[in-house]
Amino acid sequence: MTSQTVKRSLVIAGRKKSISLEEVVWRSLKEIAAGLDVTLLALLTNIASTKNQGSLSSAIRLFVLNFYRDQLELQHRQNVIRVALRSPFQALH
Repeated sequence: MTSQTVKRSLVIAGRKKSISLEEVVWRSLKEIAAGLDVTLLALLTNIASTKNQGSLSSAIRLFVLNFYRDQLELQHRQNVIRVALRSPFQALH
């Protein structure tokens, strides 16, 4: 799977940033922002304010990866609960 890198210039926290990310990462960020009911800029500002070290592009990629991993974990937990609720309860003797 290949994805073209797209460079965008934004002002985040009053500073002009030039961010290069794969198109799929940009799409994911927009999807996440919409799901959280925030603007893309607000989401990027939050990511920029919480990154420890490294580049902003790397912090964004890690944020997207962790967001989707958290969603998979949540889905897994919901599936476990559904299975547990469907299985008959065994009386303890």
